[in-house]
Amino acid sequence: MVLREIFPKDTIVLNLSSTEKDELFEELVETIHSYHPKFNKQEALDCLNERESKMTTGIMHSVAIPHALIPSMHGAVGAIGISQEGIDYDSLDKAPVHVVFMIIGGENETEHHIQILKQLATVLQIPDFVKNLLSLKSSSEIYNFICNSEESLLN
Repeated sequence: MVLREIFPKDTIVLNLSSTEKDELFEELVETIHSYHPKFNKQEALDCLNERESKMTTGIMHSVAIPHALIPSMHGAVGAIGISQEGIDYDSLDKAPVHVVFMIIGGENETEHHIQILKQLATVLQIPDFVKNLLSLKSSSEIYNFICNSEESLLN
């Protein structure tokens, strides 16, 4: 299971303090760095902003998936952020973002990165996934919900 490995409980931020995209990137990169201290935070921020300048990663129904491939990274790491108030994100639908899945991968691991994005996109298609995710009250509940959702796709 892919998402279980990328989004551990310790990188789930239940109540984001960010209200804008730039703050959000810094907050989630810091969260990832706390759990995986070996990657370069500034490099991650630069690559995330460069990727975002090409096209927004605010994709659908209050969800954003900022992602980047960086030279100093081996493997992939991620964080999930939840904002009940919403974040001004310049999304495709112009609506605020409430759920953010940030993924940082190694620049030579494109295939794995695509696999993660594909699995996440599949989970997001589960009816009421985002609505149910937003109703959860702890990082453990969110982690278990994502793991169970991913597992249900395999059965």
